[in-house]
Amino acid sequence: MDPLDPLDAAMMTAEVIANPMHVGAVLILSPPPDAGSDYADELYAAANKCDSVDPRLRRYPHCGLDTGGIWVWREVDTVDLSRHCQRRTISSERAEFWPLIGELDAERLDRSRPMWMSYLIDGLDDGRFAFYLKVHHTLADGVAGFRMIADALSDDPQVRSMTPFYADRGGESAVPTAPGGLVHRLVGPIRSAVEKAASGIELAEHVITGELNIVIDSLVGHRTVLPFGAPRTRFNDRLGPQRAVCAASWAKSRIRAVQDAANVTANDVATAVVSGVLRRWLNERGELPTQSLVASCPITVRSRAGNPANEQHGNMFGLWMCPLGTHLDDPAVRLRLIHRSMLEGKQWVAKRGSTASLLTNAGSIAATVISPLLPFTPNVRTGYNLPISHVPGPRAEMYWNGSLVEEIYPVSTVFDGQSLNVTTCSYADRIGFGYVAGAEVIPDIDSLIPLTEACLTELESAVGARPC
Repeated sequence: MDPLDPLDAAMMTAEVIANPMHVGAVLILSPPPDAGSDYADELYAAANKCDSVDPRLRRYPHCGLDTGGIWVWREVDTVDLSRHCQRRTISSERAEFWPLIGELDAERLDRSRPMWMSYLIDGLDDGRFAFYLKVHHTLADGVAGFRMIADALSDDPQVRSMTPFYADRGGESAVPTAPGGLVHRLVGPIRSAVEKAASGIELAEHVITGELNIVIDSLVGHRTVLPFGAPRTRFNDRLGPQRAVCAASWAKSRIRAVQDAANVTANDVATAVVSGVLRRWLNERGELPTQSLVASCPITVRSRAGNPANEQHGNMFGLWMCPLGTHLDDPAVRLRLIHRSMLEGKQWVAKRGSTASLLTNAGSIAATVISPLLPFTPNVRTGYNLPISHVPGPRAEMYWNGSLVEEIYPVSTVFDGQSLNVTTCSYADRIGFGYVAGAEVIPDIDSLIPLTEACLTELESAVGARPC
């Protein structure tokens, strides 16, 4: 058997008893100048033709009596692309596009086959079209998923006959198999058990010291928070079946100007903008807590250049609970608070590793996701209010078979107790902000787009940023 990593197994268990656990992305493209009227038909026909699918997308999680209740990987020899690659046509981009993304995002992936889908959406303004791609979180985290997409693109508009994102590209992403040989087969399980025991001892040490550091930081440095350290908001209630999605992008130069003026990182700036958006949106409804909201911030331990040996792991990230300073009036002060906290978080995750940081924050995660599953919802504090993630995308403008990729937007995971998710993605000279929520939690989710512009402008003024 090939068991899932503990984190991936936990995600599958969570999906079975609660909400879907997939991540997605929206790519908006404009066709090449020589595209004909049947261009979308040609694209869809090509999407259903692929000689070999990426090994990561040929496998799926399975748990049953035959596995003793353990989640293991199964693999199919042939992927039926007609079931995984579908098409949607809209008549009005403004009225239909993002609501359609919300509908598609709400649908569960079929656990009896590889858990991914690709949708070609045509009918956008000016002949543009889009791909909505979603992959289960056990197969890829945000960084790995976006890298998979980026590998399918080219910076040359003249390149044609390009394969889709789910194609196998020469085995670079193949899931490694154990070496053969009788000695290895006999000694391998023993060595694996010893290695796991040793790593378990080290992991326990990291978790214990990590918990002590969290207490010290919370009580002295105020750079992170304890479990039940976040105020309860509407974002922490039970999630309904419907989803709401919206996204837009802003010039990277504006983010960089604030970054340079305040001597912080671009991700700090984006997080501070989201903090301002949440503060305004809640305040307009009379729901702004007097205590700071807290964001669960993944910190990747996956190098940007990539390591093929690590691509078998769907998730490689640590976790940090970052106070957003939503109780503070001054956006510059909120930015400094976020910067100090995330600087500490990066050092902490780098020192202790991904798994230790996740286990150390298990109390905060449990405090967030268990409460909504109870028969009654206690009005108590929670572990965190929402996740805020930042995913690096391609640095240059990219093309797919001559079509320009105009925008790339993330569509991230929401579930009970975490019914709002914000993820940004950098692409070329833009940064896209993607908001995903339960439709009943934020029914006017499109209002977050003008609020994002207002909060970025406010932050520019607060730090004296000069446009690049």
